[in-house]
Amino acid sequence: MTAAEIPIVEDGEFRVGMEFSSREAVIKVYGSGCDWLIRVSLISKKYCWVIRRYNGSHTCTRATISQDHSKLDSITIAEVIKPLVEADPSLKVDGTHLYGKYKGCRLVAVSQDGNNNIVPIAFAIVEGETSDAWHFFLSNLRQHVVTRDGVGLISDRHESINAAVERSNGAFHMFCIRHIESNFLRKFKAPYLQKLVVNIGYSRTVGEYKVRYQWLRDRGEAYTNWLNRIPREQYALAFDGEYRWGHMTTNLVECINSVLKGARNLSITALVKATFYRLNELFTCKRAEAEARINAGHVFSDIVTSKLHANQLASGNIQVSCFDRQNQVFEVREMPSGLEFAVDLCSLRCDCGEFQVDRIPCRHVFACCANQRLDWRLYVHDVYKMEQVRWVYRARIRPPGNLTTWLAYNGPRFIPNPYLRRVTKGHPRMTRFPNEMDTQMLHRPRRCTLCGAEGHSHSRCRRSAGSNTNRDAP
Repeated sequence: MTAAEIPIVEDGEFRVGMEFSSREAVIKVYGSGCDWLIRVSLISKKYCWVIRRYNGSHTCTRATISQDHSKLDSITIAEVIKPLVEADPSLKVDGTHLYGKYKGCRLVAVSQDGNNNIVPIAFAIVEGETSDAWHFFLSNLRQHVVTRDGVGLISDRHESINAAVERSNGAFHMFCIRHIESNFLRKFKAPYLQKLVVNIGYSRTVGEYKVRYQWLRDRGEAYTNWLNRIPREQYALAFDGEYRWGHMTTNLVECINSVLKGARNLSITALVKATFYRLNELFTCKRAEAEARINAGHVFSDIVTSKLHANQLASGNIQVSCFDRQNQVFEVREMPSGLEFAVDLCSLRCDCGEFQVDRIPCRHVFACCANQRLDWRLYVHDVYKMEQVRWVYRARIRPPGNLTTWLAYNGPRFIPNPYLRRVTKGHPRMTRFPNEMDTQMLHRPRRCTLCGAEGHSHSRCRRSAGSNTNRDAP
């Protein structure tokens, strides 16, 4: 069985005791959008993963998980993103530590086009993630790259980033809900409330937010008092001013450490050169792909086409009542649940919240358009059109050419700081500090790779000692 292979049974359902060849095989069958639950454990002696708990039935037909799913890790994200981007992925602003001769940090700003491709837009190499370094990066980003107003910036709650954003201006600063979840767990040690805090942030409407906020308050006012110290427009989707476009985490930014892991060991000059050529390759490839799709007659991106098709099918069981056709105001009722939603096409709003968050017609908007014979294409944001996707990659990167043809440089000369050199002796220290988001890693028992038992390593295994004794015997 390969790593991506999924066991098949006659009734098409999973069952307790079913075996998988790897952890990756388990992740590939974990769909998003349905409420099933499956728990799988590693059996060391059999070298496989076995289903321990399954509540059935698995009705989800999607083969992938959403980009903000809590089960995502950097390895899984990188596996999905790498075929699309080849070089540099991520969605927000973050720092990548360098492992070369000198200590340092590479700051990266990235965005995303209308076809969910990750677009790196700026890089900088600095001494560390300090307030001055982030201010230098963000101010130059604002001056030379992102010159327009109304741009959203998602990051963690690091004080250096907060201070730099306040000094740089020009962007609406928002926080990653996963980092808020981690901060909450560090403060209260209440893991049973983590999911509720995350759901509060994911609330698409004010009504959803109030209900979930009250649930948290009922469990203790100390929890909501702590949450109130964070402006709700910086963590809750319902109050973000439509800056997030549905993105709540910096999960995608974490995979840049995995994809660019090899480049971090290079010298500064080689690192800049590698980044330059990878970026040129990415822009050339994506520009050609967009032009090919336009020539083939595609108007919208692949991601939007699939979502529009799903919403169009879901609109069949929705009743529509027209309240003001001139101003395009409707009320819809889902059947058989009877849930009612107000739709205002002129204001591009629906009570479900999906329309204004994604800027793509939801199932209620589709039902209204079909009922009144309106063109639903008018309500798709231009960013999802292939013409706009091609425009993202319009920049043509010029080759550096021969160094002898460059103009003479008369600016300041930078001298490496000898105190920032790395110590060459000894084992390199771990640069990552585990936190509450790594609770499973922190509490995972040590397991011997030789005998498979917990509580010791292979160097202290009795089996290893016995084999050495037999080896030395005459």
